[in-house]
Amino acid sequence: MNLSLIKNIGPKTEKTLNKLNIFTIEDLLTYYPYKYNIIRFIDINSANSDENCYILAKIISNAKVSYIKRNFNKLSFLASSNDISFNVIIFNRVFLKNKLTIDKDIVLVGKYNKIRNVFTASNILFNIEDNRIEPIYHLTDKIKNSNLENFIAEGLKLDYNICDYVPDIFNNKYKLLPKNTAIKLIHQPRNIIDIKMSKLKLIYEELFIYMFKINYLKQNNKKVLGIMKKIDKNYIEDFLCNLNFKLTVDQEKTIDDILNDMQSKRRMNRLVLGDVGSGKTIVAIIAMLANYTAGYQSAFMAPTEILAKQHFEVIQNYFENYSIKVKILTGSLPKKNKEMIYSELKDGQIDIIIGTSALLNADATFKNLGLVITDEQHRFGVNQRSLLQNKDIIKKCDVLYLSATPIPRTLALTIYGDLDLSQIKTKPSMRKSIITKVISEKNIKEMLLKMVEELNYGHQMFVVSPLIEQNDELDVNSVNLLKEKLNKAFKNRVVIEVLHGRLKQKEKDILMLEFQKGNINILISTTVIEVGIDIPNATMMIIYNAERFGLATLHQLRGRVGRNNLQSYCYLVTEDTNNLRLKVMEESNDGFYISEKDFEQRGQGDLFGVKQSGELAFKIADFKRDYKILMQAKIDSEMYLEKSLYKENLLYKNIIEKINFLD
Repeated sequence: MNLSLIKNIGPKTEKTLNKLNIFTIEDLLTYYPYKYNIIRFIDINSANSDENCYILAKIISNAKVSYIKRNFNKLSFLASSNDISFNVIIFNRVFLKNKLTIDKDIVLVGKYNKIRNVFTASNILFNIEDNRIEPIYHLTDKIKNSNLENFIAEGLKLDYNICDYVPDIFNNKYKLLPKNTAIKLIHQPRNIIDIKMSKLKLIYEELFIYMFKINYLKQNNKKVLGIMKKIDKNYIEDFLCNLNFKLTVDQEKTIDDILNDMQSKRRMNRLVLGDVGSGKTIVAIIAMLANYTAGYQSAFMAPTEILAKQHFEVIQNYFENYSIKVKILTGSLPKKNKEMIYSELKDGQIDIIIGTSALLNADATFKNLGLVITDEQHRFGVNQRSLLQNKDIIKKCDVLYLSATPIPRTLALTIYGDLDLSQIKTKPSMRKSIITKVISEKNIKEMLLKMVEELNYGHQMFVVSPLIEQNDELDVNSVNLLKEKLNKAFKNRVVIEVLHGRLKQKEKDILMLEFQKGNINILISTTVIEVGIDIPNATMMIIYNAERFGLATLHQLRGRVGRNNLQSYCYLVTEDTNNLRLKVMEESNDGFYISEKDFEQRGQGDLFGVKQSGELAFKIADFKRDYKILMQAKIDSEMYLEKSLYKENLLYKNIIEKINFLD
């Protein structure tokens, strides 16, 4: 059903809703609140200056506007409640001025300072009832919570019927609400029980669908025959003997797992989870070498052009004394170069192709593809990964996924239950632990002295900030402001540049190339540098407003330094120096330990550091909070599959058809 059927949704509003991935009325009704406010009015005499409260008040003076600076203003007026008159101030709400008329009843949301007799409001509400449960939604620019609430209320009035994916056997077993009822109550709860019952239904449904897909894939993977490859182990032994370092125990175990998979009847479908700097790339290189000795081509897909080029250079260097032809395919290559690569791939002249999603182009065909590797696999959707492995005409090529995001093993076995799992925890012996310190921005003298020392050694450094531009309403250092501060601190004697997501890909590539060459001393960036970029000469990572990042993201960022035998440092700059999460970063460099702590404290939301591409994009479920429901959904979906009950359910037959199409 089209959004235009909803009252007050015009073309402009529809475009705004599209930014929230709301394109239909079903999308709107399944856009769930992430929390609730229970509106209870209190007597102003009971108000605490440290806590938000709701006060029923009457306006007793005209509102006045004063401008503090550009894009920052204050609205003020007098109000009364329970015979007490007081001043009200609210920031950046000029648009409310005409609504705030004398004698009008309003609800003030905010904090009351009795000594100053000032109520600092965060919001002003009109026509709100006492004891109302208010749903709170994630928003975007140009849309308010009240707008979204009204649009959903209008949608609920329509004759809608949203598919219920929970099979009747489990709806009855757990006495779950009907889907339409759950959707109405999640948005318009009358009490706490309504919230609990509607959430239980919708969370179970999401997790059941997810686990059904995982278990179906797992069931299918057991049946998929692969290519029993004849690998020349002497060739591999010779390669290993010529390495100038010794593999770790975990690397050796992972390589054994991979070689056994490749020589078995079953198609390899393996995920290698390795901490930052644990040496996953050399494992992938040996897998490609083994595949080459068996007479097959390999494809290695990276999420960005920078990473693809980095992998290409590394892999080419390792194979420079071997007759292995390695090429790179990216979107920025000239058409003539691409066509030459397509031709060589098809004729089997290329043994290993490294690339981005350009590898998915229909013109990129292989003579005998035997191995597909995807790096940072969580950045690719299921569709993209399947498209690449299906380049193998006989659909038997081995598949290897790499991820630098360490997650708890129990969780990994659940969410990647369709894959065999190898973990690389031990790091190469030449790598030194990164010294990490949590410091206050007011006390950064030690950090600045260390920066000077490292710059004098000729080393480089990263500085990370959450924002691109300064925002008056947030006490967050932007990359542009940090550049000004650091230029001032170093008296413009070092080269400082800024990298962020709004730059064009070509601009990012040029900056990273200059940084790799050592022509930039300090690179100030947003989290776009989080995954994969390798600058061996970088020895310092400085993260401003560190409290705003999850542990997994902080660990990934820290992993951009210490990629050599030099002592490296990470400074976490924050005003919250007693933050328990940040203390975990000081005490450990072990990504798996950190991921366990992150999972305990925050749930799955930040475990992967980036927004998921499909399989983990839940609307309401959370792995940590809903772990018991996840485990039950796993058991239930296994039973549903084993007894073939899904064959009688059209919804699940459609899900399987889609999976089979991709696979």
